[in-house]
Amino acid sequence: EPPSRSDPLAPPSPDLDDAPFEDESAAILGDDGAEEEEETGENLFGDDMERDYRPIPELDVYEAEGLAPPDEEIEEMSPTARAEVERELRQRDREQALAAGGLRRGLLADLYGPEDDDEVIPTRRRRLAERAAAGMGPGMEEPEAVLESIENLEDMKGMSVVEWVQQPATRQEIKNRFKAFLRTFLDEHDRNVYAERIIQMARENRQSLYVDYQHLASAEQVLAYFLPEAPQHILEIFDEAARDVTLARFPRYDRITNRVHVRINDLPLIEDLRCLRHLHLNQLVRTSGVVTSSTSVLPQLSVVRYNCSKCGCLLGPFVQNQAGGEVRPTTCPDCQSGGPFELNMEQTVFKNYQRITVQESPGKVPPGRLPRSKDVILLDDLVDACKPGDEIELTGIYTHSYDGSLNTQQGFPVFATVILANNVVRKDDKVTVEKLTDEDTKAILKLSRDERIADRIFASIAPSVYGHEDIKRGIALALFGGEPKNPGGKHKVRGDINVLLCGDPGTAKSQFLKSVEQLAPRSVFTTGQGASAVGLTAYVTRNPMSKEWTLEAGALVLADRGVCLIDEFDKMNDQDRTSIHEAMEQQSISISKAGIVTSLQARCTIIAAANPIGGRYDPSMTFSDNVDLSEPILSRFDILCVVRDTVDPIQDEMLARFVVGSHMRHHPNISQDEHATLVEQLAESGAARSGSSPDLQPLEQDLLKKYIIYAKDRIHPKLNQMDQDKIAAAYADLRRESMSTGSLPITVRHIESVIRMSEAHARIHLREFVNDDDVNMALRVMLESFVSTQKFSVMKSMRQTFSRFLSFRRDNQELLLFLLKQLVHDRIAFQRVRHAGDQEWRVEIPERDLIDRAKQINISAVRPFLQSELFRTHHFVYDASRKGRISCFPEVIVQEPRMFRWVTNEIEKQLIVRTCSSADSPPVCYLKAYGISPVDYDAFRVLCIPRDTYSLTMQTHSCQKEARVLRYCQVAQA
Repeated sequence: EPPSRSDPLAPPSPDLDDAPFEDESAAILGDDGAEEEEETGENLFGDDMERDYRPIPELDVYEAEGLAPPDEEIEEMSPTARAEVERELRQRDREQALAAGGLRRGLLADLYGPEDDDEVIPTRRRRLAERAAAGMGPGMEEPEAVLESIENLEDMKGMSVVEWVQQPATRQEIKNRFKAFLRTFLDEHDRNVYAERIIQMARENRQSLYVDYQHLASAEQVLAYFLPEAPQHILEIFDEAARDVTLARFPRYDRITNRVHVRINDLPLIEDLRCLRHLHLNQLVRTSGVVTSSTSVLPQLSVVRYNCSKCGCLLGPFVQNQAGGEVRPTTCPDCQSGGPFELNMEQTVFKNYQRITVQESPGKVPPGRLPRSKDVILLDDLVDACKPGDEIELTGIYTHSYDGSLNTQQGFPVFATVILANNVVRKDDKVTVEKLTDEDTKAILKLSRDERIADRIFASIAPSVYGHEDIKRGIALALFGGEPKNPGGKHKVRGDINVLLCGDPGTAKSQFLKSVEQLAPRSVFTTGQGASAVGLTAYVTRNPMSKEWTLEAGALVLADRGVCLIDEFDKMNDQDRTSIHEAMEQQSISISKAGIVTSLQARCTIIAAANPIGGRYDPSMTFSDNVDLSEPILSRFDILCVVRDTVDPIQDEMLARFVVGSHMRHHPNISQDEHATLVEQLAESGAARSGSSPDLQPLEQDLLKKYIIYAKDRIHPKLNQMDQDKIAAAYADLRRESMSTGSLPITVRHIESVIRMSEAHARIHLREFVNDDDVNMALRVMLESFVSTQKFSVMKSMRQTFSRFLSFRRDNQELLLFLLKQLVHDRIAFQRVRHAGDQEWRVEIPERDLIDRAKQINISAVRPFLQSELFRTHHFVYDASRKGRISCFPEVIVQEPRMFRWVTNEIEKQLIVRTCSSADSPPVCYLKAYGISPVDYDAFRVLCIPRDTYSLTMQTHSCQKEARVLRYCQVAQA
């Protein structure tokens, strides 16, 4: 027989278990209908009263299905059979409830009674495991009401993520899962990471718990998916769960802080500030930039309570929202008055509030674009986490706020956007380090083992500029930099190297600065004409929204941990230059304006370019007389580079070849095949070399940038006792000799400059300790800088005095070429005196004379120079068969002159020809370059001149076979 209605195990019947009619009427009629019914009573005699009593024969007949025949006697069920039926009914109800989506497994079993052992044991085990993960002991009661557990959290039942996470059951499930994650997550070393972080947080009395997004994604993928989509609600749940876990371990921690904030680390996707769009609204984003301004720390209302001024009733709490306006009561629930309401200061909860402005990093701004900026709100313990000039990585919620001024300007509803910060990480602990791959690290370490890596790096600085090896060397040392010292945190010694370029116009000073801007990991480019003192350092301005004074960072502050490039440095006025004295030496900027007293960091290398007074550099005056800069600011530059535009025919020709070849190589419409062919042709002609060493292979710019980043991040050179003694002895000698020559004195700052440059040179070679070569190179660079700034009369004597330092690691080929030109000049002067103004058309120098002159400067290997391309480029001829004679063709006395114009290597020259005729041989001519000094003549010997044509076959004096065929463009009588 079926179970009776009094049996609690009977399934619910929809016909018998309907709610009473009175409840339905209350739901349908509402409260007014119920009151009317109580007054008049129920009307039983309606219009259709007879319909309730109409006969329905179909309902008077019972269905035969499932019923026993009338004549059959029904036997009573045995207890075993009855229990089996009840078990099937319970199983059916359980499956229906699970299919409807809501009840936890085993909930109906708890209501209806125990089941068999096979099902009770797993259910109890799972329930105990859930309670243990939630931190509940066997005798503890659950603090929240029992909610339905959601096993499939991904099934959002057609809702959006924001709507789904606001459901009470979903919130509880997310909270339980995050609690279990904090308690049970183990890293690759089987350490309970977040238990240790909670202990560390409690030890330091902080209220921020840092959670790595990668850990969350590996353990709880659903939570990691919900977090960026609905960060406002998810972070609120995470904060509650973190607070519960913290209080379970430290029950009295609420006396220190009543909230624990979960900060998200290492969100995978990084968005640029200029790429934030409406798709990112109300989502968790990660971006980076430089802090340009910040307000002071203000108190913000968090949870507000009000007092009614009429009846004194306490209203609230009212939780304030960041995006919306202030939440205030409208009416008093006691006296029904509309106010006024007074703020209850004792029971109102405040929190710290600060607003900063973040601007795109200088190195990430596309060329020709303005840097974008965004306002960021810092709350609670995030205030004062950064200051203007700091480069930060920011994780926060990209949200919108109402701005009435924007609506007035635009004429239609426009919302201002702001980032509500969740985590702020400063990058000032180390250099801005890009993530280098293993292949990059291997390539860098392989390069460091090259003996000539320093020369290759020097040649890689501004490869589009010809020559100026001393400037390239100084800029390379400045890019690598020295090691800063701060003994005891009291006296800070800078490690950055400052460089000043000064010289004639058109000597590629600005081009050097632009090249460094592309090469340095972090750089800011500005000009002295357009940069005032506040534009370089910092200034105070009034915020138009809050009407309070805020601090804005200048170029030197924005270039912190980078390079600040200042062009037209001499165009700044004296007041502006005085303001950067502190920034150049102490590398900080002190501000005391409008009640704001603070100090900003300006730890940057300064590379400046200036023009001399009057337009051109006068070598008869000192450097300070040529430049409109004071001595205090000149002494703060470690390297002073003087660039002079002197007339040198050979160098001018090579420079012109290089410039023309550079234009040909970098034409925008040139194909790859044409480019490869052109590079080979220019390499053969020597027009592709930017320096005097043809065999040096410059580095690619991307690889050089990674090399600089790796060296500044990983290498920290140290000085040993021997280097200190050597520097001290060299300083004493240099100071004594500089005073004897009557030049500007060498000061203590030159010692620090030598130390910084020696550390930079060691960093170029990736060495952990400074050796003799580094100190010698630093002394050479410092002395080259110091000597080049003296008067011409003093400069020559100082070069002779300091020759042992200036000749270190100098390219011997350049020195030998200089010595050879001196020998040729002396021989020509001797011939003119001997022959009363006449001279031979050929000058021969014995090889022994060059060897003896080279030994005076400790150079023993001369033969490689005689076989080098530099020797041949300057049109010297070495003849080993004639006892090592070096020949040069300075000038030819012209008889019956004719002037021809011919073209070779894209350079047009004028030649004067002397014809020597005889009856037995065809005319023989000697040619020389027209308008070139006697030391550097181009001289050729013409074998044969056909009488009826202007095509000549010529050969050089270095061999006895045809060298090239020259095409005459024009013939004219001289």
